This record gives sequence, structure tokens and C-alpha cells, in this order.
Amino acid sequence: MKQFLSFVKKEFLHIFRDLRTMLLLLGMPIMQILLFGFAITTEVKNSKVAVYDPSKSITSRKIIERINSSNYFDVVKYLNNPDEIEHEFREGKIGLVVVFDENFETNLFHSNNGHVQLIADATDPNTATAVTNYARAIIMDYQQEVMQGMKIPFQILPDVKMLYNPQMKDAYNFVPGVLGLVMMLICAMMTSIAIVREKEMGTMEVLLVSPLKPIYIILAKAVPYFLLSCVNTVSVLLLAVYVLGVPVAGSLFWLAVLSILFVFVALSLGLLVSTVAQTQMAAMLISGMLFMMPIMLLSGMIFPVENMPLPLQLLSNIIPAKWYIIAVKDIMIKGTGVSSVLKELMVLGFMVVILVSVSLKNFKNRLE
Repeated sequence: MKQFLSFVKKEFLHIFRDLRTMLLLLGMPIMQILLFGFAITTEVKNSKVAVYDPSKSITSRKIIERINSSNYFDVVKYLNNPDEIEHEFREGKIGLVVVFDENFETNLFHSNNGHVQLIADATDPNTATAVTNYARAIIMDYQQEVMQGMKIPFQILPDVKMLYNPQMKDAYNFVPGVLGLVMMLICAMMTSIAIVREKEMGTMEVLLVSPLKPIYIILAKAVPYFLLSCVNTVSVLLLAVYVLGVPVAGSLFWLAVLSILFVFVALSLGLLVSTVAQTQMAAMLISGMLFMMPIMLLSGMIFPVENMPLPLQLLSNIIPAKWYIIAVKDIMIKGTGVSSVLKELMVLGFMVVILVSVSLKNFKNRLE
């Protein structure tokens, strides 16, 4: 028994001395429960709302106050012209617009009918449905409350309009996410594994003593995955357009430029992982932890980022797929021009520069 306890003690000491094992055993469950607990939610909170109210009536102001005081909405802008609605949606600043009739209060109390239009951004069908349902419920609650003290009943009729995706197809939402996920997996994960495989098998030293410069050897390993990612991007787009019925409303040229830039980011991430990992298994583990889970949970692919706590929203800013998905939705679904995605292009370009610089520095240090 004493010998058995000695072996148990020895195994504990091995575990405690290995920092990576400790992080995997104790850190992974904590990270997963926090991410899954806060990120996986379909509840809509603090959705940004704009209001167009030409009636300027007391009743419309009370409805706006009800909407703003709820936990679901935050009224951020009052529009002066209906032409501003499309512009606000294209800029991605709001998720819902509440539009009142010009004679809303007069029609409500004289004709017993008042019309309110709810316009939502349906590039994410689930969020758009939840937002309009919440707004409709608030309006109905106000109607029931006011009708209690009146002899003649009246009715407020919310009219729902879904922009960019009137048929509410889920494909409009997941196609940009699938593009980001596929390119990240192929470029980042496979590039890191390919380079680490050469080191693990001992053939990297043979390649490095060849007449070709080390940087060209690394680029030669990355080029096939770049071309395969381009082929996969074209394949996904063709299937999305001709099979799933998702249109490319914007410029195909800028969509291609954006995708190529994102491929460079993914290749740079793969190169960075290859300078850190010593084995293929380590490269796969690091790639899975750093790429798969964050893309699925924190990029906005499935769960809206704006519904997450502030620390997770800030953390999502370092995930390249988030910026790519936002830009693809703007160009492909909304049909906006390059001016609306300049921020995303600049962020992705900055990431390429930083990742390539760090990766090459680490690679040179390992050769010395």
C-alpha cells in the first residue's frame, strides 16, 4: 500500500510541475463554464433602437418611454426623415426602428386604430424575430393598460418589416460564419500542423540547409493552403447563391479582397502557432482552443456579441473572424460599399502585420 501511495504522489508531482497540464486540467473547465454560461444565450439585451415619430404625440412618447425603459432596448437615436432608416441599418448602428404614423394619436382615438411599424435587421433572423416580438409585447401591454380606463376600445397595430431577409432564411446568418470558420480551420490549423510535422519528423533541418531561404520555405508550405482556401471560398459562395438562395447584393470584387485578406490573417495565425508548438498534437490542441471555440462562441457566428457581458465583448475584438463576419454581412447581404467596411479591413490588415512580424521574429530566434 505504501508503494502504491508513493506512485500516486509521484504522479501528482509530475502533474503539478507541468504548467500546461495544470492549465488544461484546471483552467479549461473554468474557461468553458464562463464562455458557455455567458456567451450561449438567445436572449436579446440592450438592442439599439432608432425612432421616427412625425406625430410627436403624448401617446407615442409614452410608448417610446416604455420601450426605452425595458431591459431589451436602448433608444439611441431619433430620426428626422424616413430616408435615414436605410442609412442607419447599413451603418450597423441599430437593430430596430420604430416608425409611427404622422397622425398616430388622432387615428388611435378617433378611428380606434393606430399603426406602428417595426423595422428590423434580419441578417440575423433569430435576433430580428426576438427583437420584434419584444417590441410588439411592450406595445400590447401599453394598449391593455390604457384600455382599462376607456369605454371604447382601440387597437394599436404593429406592422413588422424585415430588411435584407424578408423570407427569414437562416442561411443569411450562417453562410458568413461558415466562410470564416472554414478558412480559419484550413489555413491556420493545417498550416501550423504542416510546418510542425516537418520539425517533428526531423526534415525541417534538411529543408533549412537547402539553398532556398527559410522565409521562402515557410511561404512554400503556406501557398497550397492559401489556394485551397480560395477554392473553398468560391465553393461555399456558389452553394450559398445557387443552392441556398443567399444573394451577393454588394460588390463581388470587394468580397474577394476581404476574403483574401482574412486568409492572410489565418495563415499568419497558423505560422504563429507553428513557432510555439513542438508536436502535431500540440498544434492541433492549440488551434482547437484558440480558433474553434472562440469562432463558434465569440465571433457573432451563432450568438450576438452585443448580448454578451462587456468583458466578453472586449475579448471578441481580438478574434479575426468577428470582423470578417461583420464585413461579409455588410457587403454580401446588405449590399453596402467598401466605405462601410473600412474599419473591418483596417483591423484585419493590422492583424496581418502584427502576426507576421511576431511569427517571423519567433522563427528567426529558433534558428539562431
